[in-house]
Amino acid sequence: MKHRAVKVGLTGAVLLLAFGGMLRSTLSEDAEYYKHVDEVMAAPDQWEGKRLQLHGIVRSKHVKPGTLEHLFRVENQGATVWAQYTGVTPDTFLEESEVVLKGTLARSEAGLMFQVEPNGIIAKCPSKYEARAGVPDAPGAAVATAP
Repeated sequence: MKHRAVKVGLTGAVLLLAFGGMLRSTLSEDAEYYKHVDEVMAAPDQWEGKRLQLHGIVRSKHVKPGTLEHLFRVENQGATVWAQYTGVTPDTFLEESEVVLKGTLARSEAGLMFQVEPNGIIAKCPSKYEARAGVPDAPGAAVATAP
């Protein structure tokens, strides 16, 4: 009976260690943090080189003529960082639009730069989601009128 308990215990320990190792290696490779620009720029050294999803507003967008190279600032609550992207951008990627960028924060000769990975731009279009004037917020909602 004691021999059987040792076998079951060892088998369980081996399986637990194997599962834990597999889980750790999988999560560490694909770990990605979701942060706003002001959170990252408060302590940029902490985030340098880590994969991030960076949320902010597009400012000062420039495209190098004849190329697909984009250089723009991303801002949130007064904090800004320059971002660089090469590729085709979504139609909704405009100045003053809200974006989520996937990439890494890195140092370059120009200073800190957020390097956006291929297909790493998700742009929101706020005008599609704002309620129109005079339209109730929900179906069947009553519009308040003054007595």
